[in-house]
Amino acid sequence: MAFPPPSDISAAAGERADLRIKIGCRFDLRLTQPTPMIALLNVHFSRAGDLEFPDHLKTTPNVPLSAYRDGFGNWCTRLVAPEGLFSIGTEAIITDSGQPDPQPPEAGSDRVEALPAEVLVYLLGSRYCETDTLSETAWRLFEHTPPGRARVQAICDFVHAHIQFDYLAARATRSAAQAYAEAQGVCRDYAHLAIAFCRCMNIPARYCTGYLGDIGEPPPYPPGDFAAWIEVWLEGRWWVFDPRNNTPRIGRILVAQGRDAADVPLIHSFGTNVLEGFEVWSDQIL
Repeated sequence: MAFPPPSDISAAAGERADLRIKIGCRFDLRLTQPTPMIALLNVHFSRAGDLEFPDHLKTTPNVPLSAYRDGFGNWCTRLVAPEGLFSIGTEAIITDSGQPDPQPPEAGSDRVEALPAEVLVYLLGSRYCETDTLSETAWRLFEHTPPGRARVQAICDFVHAHIQFDYLAARATRSAAQAYAEAQGVCRDYAHLAIAFCRCMNIPARYCTGYLGDIGEPPPYPPGDFAAWIEVWLEGRWWVFDPRNNTPRIGRILVAQGRDAADVPLIHSFGTNVLEGFEVWSDQIL
């Protein structure tokens, strides 16, 4: 059944049209020895109140789990996966507003000297976002764009057009500078390049990962996967931008955020493993 377009989901101005979305994931891994892991698979605390029941992690076979919050506020789960075939995943139902991503006002960027101290880290270069390498390019491309929302949108427009999306071209080690040079990649590459350009232009930007289904989009739908997007600091708060899709979307559900993908691996394995199966779902419940 086709989902209604965004204009039909929120027909009246300001009307809230709550959606129930079934979300979840499963990773099937084969390991040659017991292997410590850290998993970032739970919904971000900012959306935890929208869950109908806790999205506890489940493993097969069962193993002891412990959890902590990292420096970015993400909920992280520690475990030791046994030798052999091991599965880990979660499932939940979450309520969503049914509204597309909110758009920031047409306003300029915050001055660097006025930024809150906790935001400054998102102006600095990081593992996958080389501001030193890309600074000259960023200023050449975007110096004459209006500051604020218009400049961020110009960056997203450029990245969206410059990178050709290709699952087969995915590479875990590709950086923003390499994505710019190669002009291909997946959603994390779009995010890294847009983040790096924003930071070069003195706009704080951070990396986000989570669920993004196809609610409000025309079929056919690709297989489910986790998505990557960015948040930028404008007018005293964070706003979502999505250089991969480059349009407001419905049902975006945050899992984790950090400086770049190095801060938020879905599963960080302290040893080798082979991914034998992978499934992600984010489907509206009618």
